[in-house]
Amino acid sequence: MSSTQQAISSIIQSVEQSVIGQQHVVRSLVIGLLTNGHVLLEGLPGTAKTRSVKALATALNTSFGRIQFTPDLLPSDVTGTEIYQDHNGTPTLHFQPGPIFNSIVLADEINRAPAKVQAALLEAMAESTITVGDKTHQLHDVFMVLATQNPVEQEGTYPLPEAQMDRFIMKVTVDYPDDDAELDIIRLVRSEELDHVQLDSSGDVVQQHEEQITVDPAMILQARQELPAIEVSELVERYIVGLVMATRHPERYPESQLARWIDVGASPRASIALDKCARAQAWLHGKAFVEPDDVRSVLSNVLGHRFTLSYDALADGISRQDVINELLDHVVIG
Repeated sequence: MSSTQQAISSIIQSVEQSVIGQQHVVRSLVIGLLTNGHVLLEGLPGTAKTRSVKALATALNTSFGRIQFTPDLLPSDVTGTEIYQDHNGTPTLHFQPGPIFNSIVLADEINRAPAKVQAALLEAMAESTITVGDKTHQLHDVFMVLATQNPVEQEGTYPLPEAQMDRFIMKVTVDYPDDDAELDIIRLVRSEELDHVQLDSSGDVVQQHEEQITVDPAMILQARQELPAIEVSELVERYIVGLVMATRHPERYPESQLARWIDVGASPRASIALDKCARAQAWLHGKAFVEPDDVRSVLSNVLGHRFTLSYDALADGISRQDVINELLDHVVIG
């Protein structure tokens, strides 16, 4: 294992110590970071979405910004704005950066903000720049947006259109933890409370700060340079293309339910994202080449939000995961 892989592994271990029962979420965040992509987290309240993002920023020892999306939010609240200043009697405009100018940006409840605000954020995600007035400002080299949305409280929300959902390299579903994980969560919070305080000789409480394991963000840039060297055989390439094409031409699989369940298929961004994430998955496991299992392991998070379910599928209660399972059952390798 290279020093870069050891560094990334330590990031995963550090975050998993703070987030119990969400290992798949932690690995998805790291894959998004390695592929220079952005991740959408969908889950019910209290499932450690915000905690996961904060723990990742802490492990990277990098800047963290949080934007609480609300219906009255303005694009300038995200990007920043030019403010008037009087400098030695000369009126000037000075750019005041917004929270988007951080390395790790949490867009909390993104579906509660109007389309203009969502568009401003997604433009920054696509271009890694912000244009205010006649000036373009460059964002950080290590820059990732982690957006969250609540799947149940839809009143007063502005759901992301499919075209904007496509901008996220992965969409991760964050479920409730199981019994054992819930027990570990209680014990973790209790231990954190004990670790942060202790009594001195007089009986007074004194603060204690637990030492955190951190990694230089430059290791992320180094890891990104190593990903293109991961080999992808033509067999795996055709498997990736076959999975994506099955969403566009489900009639090729008449024995499946795909034609009845899929209304609009995935865009070419899906193939690109699937290739990148599969290589990142292989790299994390110390492999020099991508195997079909690497593709299958990231398929749900990469492809699940990139197609549109048909009316029949919605009427029958078919989930996106059901469609993914159907793809895996009928699209063969080779």
